Amino acid sequence: MIQILHNPRCGKSREGLAILEGSGKEFKVIKYLENNPTKEELKEIIKKLNVGPLKVVRQNETIWKEKFKNKDLSDDEIIDAMVSNPILIERPIVINGNKAVIGRPPVEISTII
Repeated sequence: MIQILHNPRCGKSREGLAILEGSGKEFKVIKYLENNPTKEELKEIIKKLNVGPLKVVRQNETIWKEKFKNKDLSDDEIIDAMVSNPILIERPIVINGNKAVIGRPPVEISTII
């Protein structure tokens, strides 16, 4: 089943949700700020995105700038930062089977549904 990691307060995330709703396909909404992904779940998502962990980080978030920016972090440390501070996870992320995309721009979602 298609899944979307969604933050209702984010405009791009709401646009991504609208794309899924318009697709007519079944999907599950995961409000990741309420149901934080585990480290293993996040590793799996990053693997499906086929990018490095840093590409999944919202680097303009205050917490990133204050605690992590310009530090030499390993991939594991970056993932730990996102697990501890889920606001750092880029959104929306849509997962369909073994593939995932970051919906920025939201039209990217159409490539996997």
